[in-house]
Amino acid sequence: MIETGSGDPRSDEDLLAAHVAGDPRAFAVIVHRHQNYLWAVARRTSATSEDASDALQEALLKAHRSAPGFRSDAKVTSWLHRIVVNCALDRIRQNRQRPAITLTDEMGAGLADPVDAPGAVDLRLSVGDALDQLPADQRAAVVAVDVEGYSVVEAADLLGVPPGTIKSRCSRGRAKLAVVLGHLRDSTGSPPEGNPRPP
Repeated sequence: MIETGSGDPRSDEDLLAAHVAGDPRAFAVIVHRHQNYLWAVARRTSATSEDASDALQEALLKAHRSAPGFRSDAKVTSWLHRIVVNCALDRIRQNRQRPAITLTDEMGAGLADPVDAPGAVDLRLSVGDALDQLPADQRAAVVAVDVEGYSVVEAADLLGVPPGTIKSRCSRGRAKLAVVLGHLRDSTGSPPEGNPRPP
C-alpha cells in the first residue's frame, strides 16, 4: 500500500505538477486530501451510492490520466469537481439508455409491502429523492448552488457552462422541486414545523 503522505506541505497544484513529472505518490496525496469532498459531490450528483462510487472511480482515473492537460489558471479542486460531476452525469445518461425490465405479477408479488401506504411513502420522500427526479443538468446546477453553496459564477466555472445557463437551470430545477415537495407544505402554504422550505 502506498503511503499517501496526508501531511505533505505541497499545494494541490505542486502535487499535480509532481505527478505529471513522475512522482508516484503525488496524485495519491491529492486524492487522500479531497476524497470526502469528492465523494460528497459524486453522491449528490448521482442517483444511487453505487453510481456515485462508480462515477468517482472513473473520475479519478480520468484525472490521473489527463493531469498533463490541467490548466494552471484553475484550482485543482475545481478541475476535479468538474470531472466528478461530468462522470456522474454520464452515468445517469447511460442508465437512462438501458432498457427497463417489466415485472410480471408473479415477479413483483414478493416485493410489495402491505403496510407501505401511499401516505407513508409521501412522508418519507426526501429532498434527495426529489433531486433524483430532476434532469441531470438541473440537478448538477441546483446541487452546486443550493446544496454546496457555490455562487452562480463559481458553479458556471465548475460545470463549464455560462452563468446564465446556471441561473436558468437552477430556476427550472427549483420550480420542479417546489412541485415535487409541495406535499410538505400545510394548508397555509407554510412548511410543517421542522421541515425546511424547499429551494
